Amino acid sequence: STVLLFSSILLMLKNNLNNEINESFTSMIIMSALLLKSGAAPFHFWFPNMMEGLTWMNALMLMTWQKIAPLMLISYLNIKYLLLISVILSVVIGAIGGLNQTSLRKLMAFSSINHLGWMLSSLMISESIWLIYFFFYSFLSFVLTFMFNIFKLFHLNQLFSWFVNSKILKFTLFMNFLSLGGLPPFLGFLPKWLVIQQLTLCNQYFLLTLMMMSTLITLFFYLRICYSAFMMNYFENNWIMKMNMISNNTNMYLIMTFFSIFGLFMISLFYFMF
Repeated sequence: STVLLFSSILLMLKNNLNNEINESFTSMIIMSALLLKSGAAPFHFWFPNMMEGLTWMNALMLMTWQKIAPLMLISYLNIKYLLLISVILSVVIGAIGGLNQTSLRKLMAFSSINHLGWMLSSLMISESIWLIYFFFYSFLSFVLTFMFNIFKLFHLNQLFSWFVNSKILKFTLFMNFLSLGGLPPFLGFLPKWLVIQQLTLCNQYFLLTLMMMSTLITLFFYLRICYSAFMMNYFENNWIMKMNMISNNTNMYLIMTFFSIFGLFMISLFYFMF
């Protein structure tokens, strides 16, 4: 915050100092501070560790609400080469960093860094696409964190042994994982589809290839989790503990999951009808 305020003051005083201050350098410092605030790579080091110590609702705010102001200010600066470097590093680090994680909060943190790379790339081409991407990402993150918060889930091994007596909840939970990863035909694929289309029209093929490869890596560890939960013989307790399920919360989660899984079908249907 100090760097951001100091560089902003330098930029305001530029005209009074007979142009002795390099405006592009000052703008680059401002943008670096904003990338640090949003948690984008290579300024991401604080983000996973901070997520690990938060409750799920606070973690959701850090992943979604706290990114709005920095990203809006970044859209006004729009320094192409710095944005491009941050996009490439964010998608790569967000994908590789989540491979060996067993903590759900750190997994969501690295997933957020990867999605932030997609959001920054959409900022380079269209602010409306960024808003659409941010809305869908916030919705899918809310669905997952809402479920984690209900059952107090913080580690991967809890996912395998917790839903022994409720296969529907386990199935919907992992489908939401795949939707957040952007696997078609789930709702999470729609914003990625829009960004891919716009980057193709702008001839950004190298950047698009890196982003799609990183998404395949994130889908790999999501699919690995789902495969382990459904296809392999994992440890189950010989006793079944009663889960304290609040019916209203569970119904709300299932409704949101329905939109997460079948949202793309519904949007496509409305598009062709109207």
